[in-house]
Amino acid sequence: MSIDSEHDLQGMQHAGKVVAEALRVMKEAIEPGVTPAELNELCGQVFQKYGAISAPRQVYGAPVHAFISVNEDVVHGLPTTRPLQAGDVVKLDVTPIVDGYIADAAITVAVPPASPQALKLIACAEAAFQAAMKVATAGKPIHVIGQAIEREVTARGFTVLRELSGHSVGRTIHEEPSVLNYYHPRDRYPLHEGLVLAIEPLISAGKRGRVKTLRDGWTLSTTDGSLSAHYEHTVVITRGQPMVLTA
Repeated sequence: MSIDSEHDLQGMQHAGKVVAEALRVMKEAIEPGVTPAELNELCGQVFQKYGAISAPRQVYGAPVHAFISVNEDVVHGLPTTRPLQAGDVVKLDVTPIVDGYIADAAITVAVPPASPQALKLIACAEAAFQAAMKVATAGKPIHVIGQAIEREVTARGFTVLRELSGHSVGRTIHEEPSVLNYYHPRDRYPLHEGLVLAIEPLISAGKRGRVKTLRDGWTLSTTDGSLSAHYEHTVVITRGQPMVLTA
């Protein structure tokens, strides 16, 4: 989506506010013994408050308010009734439709006490996003985003999951262009003012960098069973640093 009017901007900002509140409420509830299903219900309560609906449910028929993925599960995890345990690495991915606008964001939270490796992995995903923010400006080719993400992740000793990528968003969940998390020289879509992107480093602690779909038909998990992390925000490209809508 490209923002062409003040109405579009206000609509996307409002959707972003709903995302941010849902993530905050779920994050604050994470502790040993809480189930992903309970976190999903908390997200649903926030959606109800704002008259929002789940975009994955509306567009793809996913039976969720939020995707919640644990440990080696990377994205699109269906919330289960298995209680969270100390050390679990939990990915919260929230994508509502609010008055026709869609915003998308994800965070990774470790259930305390967490291992040093888990904390470093989570910090790496966020650092990779911040590295992308420094280069994602109007006039540049889109591959600068993937290049910055891959460089940061590799320097910290982790692996980009190349089968997964970011995307444009706004009127539906996944719009063109895709936003790769690695450098591809032919990926030269021009970034322009007003372009709305969901930038989302998806990384693992393993070396294979591959994912598989589980039996539920939704959850994507690392093939080697390694821990994974996901950090995402919806942003608007400008001539300077992008405007973050979901923080």
